[in-house]
Amino acid sequence: MRYLFLLLFAALSTTLYAQTLTGEVREAVQQTPLPFASVSLFASGKTEPVQAVLADSTGRFSFASLRNGRYRLLIRSLGYQSFEKNDLEIRGATHLGTLLLSPGEALLRELTVTGQKPAFLNQPDRQVFRAAEFQSARGGTAADVLKNMPSVAMNSQGEISVRGMSGFLLLIDGKPVQGDPAFLLGQLPANSIENVEIITTPSARFDADGKGGIIQITTKPGTLDTRAVQFNLLGGLPSTNDFGNKDKPVRFGGDASFQYKHGKWDLSAGGAYNRYDLAGRREGDVWTKIGNRFTRFPSVGERSTRKENYSLRGTAGYRISARQTLKAGISYGVRDEYRRADLTYANTTTDLTTGQLIGKADYYNANLVRKKGTFLLADLDYSLTFVNRSVLSLSALYEQDRFSGFTQNLNIRTPESRDTLQYTLNTNVRPLTGYRLKAAYEIPVWKGMLESGYQFRSWQEDGTYVYLEKEGNYSPFGTIPGFGGNVRVANTIHAVYSQYVLKPAQGWSVTAGLRYEDANRTLTTDSSGNRLHLQNLFPSALVAWQWSDNWQLKAGYSRRVQRASSPELNPLPEREHSETLEQGDAHLLPEFVQLAEAGVVRNLKKGSLFGNFYYQHVRNVVNRVNSVYADTILNRIYTNAGQARRLGLELGLTLNPTARWKLYAGGNIYHYRIQGNLFGGAVANSSWVYSLNVNSGVGLGDGWNLQLNVNYLSRRATAQGEDSRFLTPTVSLKKDLMKGRASLLFVWQNVDLGIWHANEQRITTRGKDFFTTTNYIYEKDVLQLQFSFNLNKKVGKFTEAEFGDREF
Repeated sequence: MRYLFLLLFAALSTTLYAQTLTGEVREAVQQTPLPFASVSLFASGKTEPVQAVLADSTGRFSFASLRNGRYRLLIRSLGYQSFEKNDLEIRGATHLGTLLLSPGEALLRELTVTGQKPAFLNQPDRQVFRAAEFQSARGGTAADVLKNMPSVAMNSQGEISVRGMSGFLLLIDGKPVQGDPAFLLGQLPANSIENVEIITTPSARFDADGKGGIIQITTKPGTLDTRAVQFNLLGGLPSTNDFGNKDKPVRFGGDASFQYKHGKWDLSAGGAYNRYDLAGRREGDVWTKIGNRFTRFPSVGERSTRKENYSLRGTAGYRISARQTLKAGISYGVRDEYRRADLTYANTTTDLTTGQLIGKADYYNANLVRKKGTFLLADLDYSLTFVNRSVLSLSALYEQDRFSGFTQNLNIRTPESRDTLQYTLNTNVRPLTGYRLKAAYEIPVWKGMLESGYQFRSWQEDGTYVYLEKEGNYSPFGTIPGFGGNVRVANTIHAVYSQYVLKPAQGWSVTAGLRYEDANRTLTTDSSGNRLHLQNLFPSALVAWQWSDNWQLKAGYSRRVQRASSPELNPLPEREHSETLEQGDAHLLPEFVQLAEAGVVRNLKKGSLFGNFYYQHVRNVVNRVNSVYADTILNRIYTNAGQARRLGLELGLTLNPTARWKLYAGGNIYHYRIQGNLFGGAVANSSWVYSLNVNSGVGLGDGWNLQLNVNYLSRRATAQGEDSRFLTPTVSLKKDLMKGRASLLFVWQNVDLGIWHANEQRITTRGKDFFTTTNYIYEKDVLQLQFSFNLNKKVGKFTEAEFGDREF
């Protein structure tokens, strides 16, 4: 009988202490997860917590081994008001769902004064910007949103830089993308974006790739028990100046999305199509010296682009239990781009010894480049929360892409002539296959959260390149030894990491971590091959202190790497156009970067102000440089040019002068210096560079809103020359319809009116035996209309390419 009593008592005790409590912490404005929030549970009427934990990196938390009864829940996070839930009754397994933390006093004032969500939130490890604030980007792509961020700049070629560095890691809803961000951002619809987050000193849990840090794009979330539908239609008005190009520019597109979220299911699907042509003109001047021969060949003519993208995406999420979630995604996309450069050349050759003209020829170069890529990828994610509040996360991604393209380079006497002087044809086909596996484990330790993980990445690209050339009308195509063949590039990376997030006292947050990577890169051609094996440590640290509602300080450090893409490694030459031969370097080394910063945030009565001092040091800096190949051809190659350093300051201001007027301004100024060796000679160049991004919106009443955007990038130094300034102003006017469910938007891009030389940029390089300068003049005063219908303004999250976009 005594043993039976003990058995019953043990069973009763187990039942009493077997209760659990779970939930998820999000911020109330953007409704994005708040990682590592402090969560404390108190017995009713007590001042000491029964248990205290940190939420994990996705904002989830759990308590185990609780007794039945009433409790008080308290949640704190830097920059947000405390959340308190009293009279919380726990009976069995209790799931609280999503708990929202309101912004701190300064942001709350902004919400009260304007009745709108703030444009900017400053968290300890990142800056968060609402995409909806930049209405001129609606109907466009993610690149149109991103170029408005502070310290982000876009040049005339569509290249995006952060704090002056063009390489950065792009995350889409936490998924890293192995590719050139500019190509991917040109495919993702701006209407699907909720926030843009800039992480300039990333922690060890993130991939080490990206010398400029990390840009994360979060797509619009769904809400429980909803069916969401959204679609947008975009049309371009006739061009105001097509420069007499061969074809009239065409601009139209649309996107649609659907989401169903109910109970344990979260389903979403979406598709987009976009056609965006841009007329343009190119003015260039080049000279070369070979021996005593001086050749000059200025040119002028068309430089237009045609871009076409379409994509389909779908995701399915299932909450297995309060502790387990499963999510799968699949997407397919096609990107097709043409670049036409039809130029008239005036070629003269002079004897430097005598000064006499020894040759003269005028000719017309018809040049057409096509790039096409198809992308298919699938991913699977699983998360399990244990009773000890630790979290196991598993993820897998598979990607299969196919890239292809050609360059047609035809030299003839005149545009009307049929007399071929020279015809060069380059083609390429490059299938790519990639895999990514990751396992991570988080566990509460003392007053913080310890996370460790392993990641495996592998991607391989097999390229077939054809180079054909002929002289005259009737001669057959011939090949040139070393100018065509097969190139295989294979990459494998094993990584392990560990980081600790500590919140030792109210207002303090400390993160320290270390990442180890073992990377192998193998490149094989028809005649040779090489292997690069690197082992590296990537430390990181971040300290943040909020000593009042209005002041916050932070300091951080991170070591990063920028790996070379397959085009940068391809040693086979390609005729880019009449005056340029382009090739990569099979022995190109990765760039290694050290990033450090210290910053302050000041919350104002009607807005906020932030400033960050930063330092960047790049080893093995990669530049695309020129040398003389022939009298009328420059050889453009990728090479490691030495070391580079940036020392700068970025500033950002959000202000609401009145209830209807909202102003955002971001600026970045830095000193850039590069030192090294090129072609046996010393390289030393430096300059001050600055960029400005200004957004000002005014509510006109009755659903009307007027907005002005100005993006300006100053002149900047390169390894062999400089790039001129670049200006792109935009004006937009929006009218809300159907009680906010629909809207009509008019956008005036590249505002110029013949005054400001908008949307044009001059790029100049020079060496001891050559000089080249090219002015790219793209279409100005572009007019567009967009109609949007949004049933309840919620769309889903999608997966983007891990490997392919950069190779495209």
